[in-house]
Amino acid sequence: MSTNRLGELLVRNKLIDEKQLAKALEEQKVQGGRLGASLIKLGFLKEEELAAFLSRQYGVPSINLAEFEVDPNVIRLVPPEVAQKYQIVPINRAGSTLIVAMSDPSNIFAIDDIKFMTGYNVEVVVAPEAGIKGAIDKYYDQSASLADVMSDLEDIDLEVVDDDDQVDVNELEKASEDAPVVKLVNLILTDAIKRHASDIHIEPYEKSFRVRYRIDGVLYEVMKPPMKLKNAITSRLKIMSEMDIAERRLPQDGRIKIKLPGGKDMDYRVNCLPTLFGEKVCLRLLDKSNLQLDMTKLGYEAEALSHFKREIHKPFGMVLVTGPTGSGKTVSLYSALSELNKVTENISTAEDPVEFNFAGINQVQMHEEIGLNFAAALRAFLRQDPDIIMIGEIRDFETAEIGVKAALTGHLVLSTLHTNDAPSTINRLLNMGIEPFLVASAVNLITAQRLGRRVCSECKEPEDIPKQALIEAGVPPEDVDSYVCYRGTGCATCNNTGYKGRVGIYQVMPMFEEIRELILAGANTAEIKRESMRLGVKTMRQSALSKLKEGVTSFEEVLRCTVADD
Repeated sequence: MSTNRLGELLVRNKLIDEKQLAKALEEQKVQGGRLGASLIKLGFLKEEELAAFLSRQYGVPSINLAEFEVDPNVIRLVPPEVAQKYQIVPINRAGSTLIVAMSDPSNIFAIDDIKFMTGYNVEVVVAPEAGIKGAIDKYYDQSASLADVMSDLEDIDLEVVDDDDQVDVNELEKASEDAPVVKLVNLILTDAIKRHASDIHIEPYEKSFRVRYRIDGVLYEVMKPPMKLKNAITSRLKIMSEMDIAERRLPQDGRIKIKLPGGKDMDYRVNCLPTLFGEKVCLRLLDKSNLQLDMTKLGYEAEALSHFKREIHKPFGMVLVTGPTGSGKTVSLYSALSELNKVTENISTAEDPVEFNFAGINQVQMHEEIGLNFAAALRAFLRQDPDIIMIGEIRDFETAEIGVKAALTGHLVLSTLHTNDAPSTINRLLNMGIEPFLVASAVNLITAQRLGRRVCSECKEPEDIPKQALIEAGVPPEDVDSYVCYRGTGCATCNNTGYKGRVGIYQVMPMFEEIRELILAGANTAEIKRESMRLGVKTMRQSALSKLKEGVTSFEEVLRCTVADD
């Protein structure tokens, strides 16, 4: 079915409206893929609703593949590359008929191809796209398990160079290209994707060598390769990310891009750090397909989101996002830029590094070694007729001063800082040397954030938390009876952690007139915080407790991610 035809039918059946269709078509143009996938990603339609609609439209059954166990002999009838190409899964065989699950039953090319290839008549059933992808991963997974590869490696005898200053580059290259090493490195990279990890840590110690994944903000050890492979694995990763493998005394940065089945790309940002017992490699996974740019799905509460949107749509001023590394600041800024990205606006960003690239936004990568830092980029932007400027991070007086002046002269400036909460950001700018009257005039809004883990919806169950503990955590005594807390018991879906995915915890502080007056009067952080709370700004702890009340996160996560209010 053509994109336009499907869109028209969905509108006619009142499953979506014209505006939603237009937005989904725009998203499809930028991201590629099917219209159905764009509608689902934007939250306009559920996968089950789309599958049920297609089922009714074509008069074919709809099934849930998670409830099916397919015979391996049936799977073997369709080669993996064909299943990947057409996103189909053979699920049963009855006489001379092969029953195939697909998300788009109108794809007659796929049906004809499978008919010709297998010699069977093809009967179609409809299944959600995510279910088909999951089934392809499950039944066509050609990679060995970590345990299999590790057992193969035990008997491998590789000649690896010693940790001295005399490096034989040829030996390193030879060791890094050995088949078991290549296989293990590829497996580490792909296994991290399957487990939805955000970072991979490959760490050498005196008597051990380990690999850890950061999943939903927490590190888990996944394996301990043999010590003799330490240099070979590190060198393999350095070659893949185009680093200098002979240089082992200085930190280096690189990037790996791999193509996955189904035409999907995955980027890894790689950093190599010399430690006492060898080089530690840290890889950050940058998956654009999982980048959530819809602000309504990031975890903002309704009032906080309306404040944030109102301030980013102002023609000038400064919007600051603060929080520690890995708290989702970049995603918040990207979601704001995505909303502001129109043909009528000239948007320039200075980033270190550029994590994701966007059509219509002029993104500049920082290079400190040649003098291209945030301040230099910012000065250049101001000569480029800008409307909106994004600075990756305000680290020094020079960057802060140029940013504030740009915000006061008719430009919208978005940036990040490293502070503990929104009120303390004011003092951070003052400590950098910015005058109080400039801070009070330039800043429109400050949002502080953390990422908390979501309780797994599959194994969620009520948890009995003492009322006194809730009150001590910040729940008002009169509200304590309305709180029902949940925890995850652990299941296959969440790798027995009890958590699946993350949600943002936000403190959104608009620059109210009362707060501007306090800044001009030289008030401290505590006074600004008290006044902001009086004006209705939720603290980080209050925001986390509201997520607890909604059953999104657990009491344990509230205590882990936020501190009690004074």
